[in-house]
Amino acid sequence: MALKLHVGEGVMRTILNRLVAAGLAVTSSAGCSLSFNGLQVWSDLEDVFPKRTEFLYTDITPSKFNYGFLVRRSGDKVRSGMEQRDVAIVERAIRALIIVFQGEHLHINSVSDDITRVFPDVAHHILKTFNPQENDVIIVAGGDTALKATRGAFAASWSLLAMKWINIKEEI
Repeated sequence: MALKLHVGEGVMRTILNRLVAAGLAVTSSAGCSLSFNGLQVWSDLEDVFPKRTEFLYTDITPSKFNYGFLVRRSGDKVRSGMEQRDVAIVERAIRALIIVFQGEHLHINSVSDDITRVFPDVAHHILKTFNPQENDVIIVAGGDTALKATRGAFAASWSLLAMKWINIKEEI
């Protein structure tokens, strides 16, 4: 598992210990697995991040490797998109594209309110690949390795979820 996650064995043990301590995983002589609570959290995350995939090299995603995440119901958390881009860059992505689906249009702040008019082929591919719903966000991060692109897209996507939790806590 450590190899698959690209972390050392010590880091993997720490992750596993934290999951067990949080009640999200259980260990036995046969190995480890998610607990009932862990399975529920995984299901919730699958609902928020239903699509994660490699993405094509295009005019607006010109990196050697591109990876995209669909983040459900988070478009209202995107201000300029720079915050998510910066998070992706910190994770060593080269770039990140933040696309919000609003009013049946793909919107990229400071580029176009409807990228279908400017980049019709790319917009068609985005719609076909991610099948977004109103207020969804598509984040595509690019990197010089697949791992950097994937980690950048994940981190930028996760930042939207963290913002959602912060806003919920503020409302309480």
